[in-house]
Amino acid sequence: MTRRILITSALPYVNGIKHLGNLVGSLLPADVHARFHRQIGSEVLFVCATDEHGTPTEIAAAQAGLDPRTFCDAQHARQADVYRRFGLSFDHFGRSSSPANHALTQHFYRRLDAAGLIDERLVPQVWSPADGRYLPDRYVLGTCPHCGDDGARGDQCESCGSLLDPADLIAPRSALSGDARLELRESRHLFLRQSALLDRLSDWLGTRAGWPPFVASLARSWLTADLKDRCITRDLAWGVPVPRPGFEDKVFYVWFDAPIAYIAATQDWAAAAPGRDWRAWWWGDAARETTYVQFLGKDNVPFHAVGFPATLIGSGEPWRTVDVIKGFHWLTHEGGKFSTSRGRGVFLDAALDALPADLWRWWLIANAPERADVDFQAARFVAEVNKDLADVFGNFAQRVTRFARTAFDGRVPEGGEPGEAERALAADVEQRVAAIRAHHAAREFRRAAAETRGLWARANAYVQEAAPWSALRTDRTRAASATRVALGLAELGATVAWSIVPDLAANVLRAVGATPGSGAPAWPHDVPGLILGGPRSGSRLPHSFEPVAKLGAGHLAIA
Repeated sequence: MTRRILITSALPYVNGIKHLGNLVGSLLPADVHARFHRQIGSEVLFVCATDEHGTPTEIAAAQAGLDPRTFCDAQHARQADVYRRFGLSFDHFGRSSSPANHALTQHFYRRLDAAGLIDERLVPQVWSPADGRYLPDRYVLGTCPHCGDDGARGDQCESCGSLLDPADLIAPRSALSGDARLELRESRHLFLRQSALLDRLSDWLGTRAGWPPFVASLARSWLTADLKDRCITRDLAWGVPVPRPGFEDKVFYVWFDAPIAYIAATQDWAAAAPGRDWRAWWWGDAARETTYVQFLGKDNVPFHAVGFPATLIGSGEPWRTVDVIKGFHWLTHEGGKFSTSRGRGVFLDAALDALPADLWRWWLIANAPERADVDFQAARFVAEVNKDLADVFGNFAQRVTRFARTAFDGRVPEGGEPGEAERALAADVEQRVAAIRAHHAAREFRRAAAETRGLWARANAYVQEAAPWSALRTDRTRAASATRVALGLAELGATVAWSIVPDLAANVLRAVGATPGSGAPAWPHDVPGLILGGPRSGSRLPHSFEPVAKLGAGHLAIA
C-alpha cells in the first residue's frame, strides 16, 4: 500500500518577507521531507498558507493606505513568489482569510460551544484614547523592569527575554502613537475551556511517538493541572467574524483560526481539481492511513501541541490530529536574534537576489537547529558552501562529465568490467545510501546532509584513485569502466541530494543523461547495479554541467 503523508509547516505571517530563521524553522525542512517522500513513492500532500489576520495586519495596511484585504492580496502574492523561487514545493499555498477557513473556523466554534467548552468572561485590556482602540500586549511599549531596556513590549522584552504583561512595564506607552495616556477597560470575550479537556489532551499526547525530546517536553510542560483556558476572540475588525449575539464587533484570535487553515487549505486544494478528496487526509476512517507531520519553530509548539488538538478533540468529530511535531530551535544571526520587526538578519528576497536558492537550502539543512540554537555567520556560510557544493560535489560532477564528453565522444562509455575496488565501493555506497534514507525518514536533517556529504567525498576519492584520465593513455577499457562507475556515482549523489538541492541535482542528472523531468527522481533501489552496471551505457550525455561558482570575500556583504 502506498504510504500517505500529510505535511504542514507553520503559517508565515503575511506582514513582510520572512528571514532565514523562519525558512529553516519550518518551511524548508517541510519541503525537504515532502520531496523525499515523493522520491520513495509516498502519496504526499504538502500544504501551507499565509497567516493574515490580527492587529499587525490592520496596522500595516493602514500605514500603507490600504484596506486589509487589498494589503493581504499583495503580500500573499509577494510571499508566494519568494517561496516558489526558493523551490518550496507546496501542493497548495493558501490563505487563512479564505472563505473556506472562515466557514471552518465558525464551524469549530459552534461545535465547541455546543459541547459546553466556550465561556464568556470579562477581560481587562489596555485602551489608548489617542489611537481610539484596544492595544494588544505587543503594542504596549515601556521600560523592562528586569533589564531596563526602554523598548520592551507588553508581552516580552526582546533584550533580556523576560515574559511580561503590560502592567509590568515602567512608563508604558502606545507603540502606535507614542501616547502614554493608557487606560484599563473591561471587554467581554470568549474562552476555550482547555482545562476541561486536560485528561483527553494528556491521553492523546501519551499516544504520540517520534517527537523530538524537547518538543515532547514542551508539550508535557503545558499539559499540567494549571492548564489555562484560552481567550479565542479579539476586539478587531479584520478576521473571522464571531457568530454570537453581542460579539458583532469582534473576531476570532489568529491563533484559533490559523491552524484550522491547514484543513481549509486542503479543502481549497481539493476543490481546485476533480477527484481530490480532502477527507482522505483529515476525516474519519478515510484518513486512517494518513501520517500527519507538522514542522514548526519551538515558540509555536504550545499552539500545535495543546491549542489546535484541543479544538479538534473538543469538537467531538473524527478529525485527524498530528502524529509527529518536528520542532526546531532558533537560527540566530551573527550572535544576535533575527528580527523581522527590527530588520535584523538575512531576508529571503535579499538572499535570492544575492545567491542561488540551493546554496541557502544546503547550508540551512546541513546546519538545521534541531537540538540547539545555531548561529548564522557569513564567513562560515561562505566557507562551508564553497567546500561542500563547489570543491566536493560540484568539482566531482564537472570533472567526470567533462572527461566523458571529451574522451568518449559525449557518451557513457561501454566496455570493461568493474574490479575488486569497484565492488568494495558499491558495498560501501549501498550502506551510505541506506543511512541517508533512514535519516530522511526519521526527519534527521543534519545527519541526512552529513551522510550525503560523506557520499560525495567517497565518490571524489574513488575518481582520484581510479584516475581514468591517466588510464586512458595505456588502458582505454579500464578508463571506460572507471568513467562509467564515476558517472553512476554522480547520478547517485545527485538523486539522494535532490530533496535538499533540487536545481543542482537536476543539473547533474541532465549532465549524466538521466533527465529528471518535472517530477521527483525515484530513490535509487539498486545501488550496486547503478554503480557497477553504469547508467545507460552507450547513451549520449546531452548537457554539460556548469559547476557551482565559488563564493569570494565580496559575498560576505550578503549578511
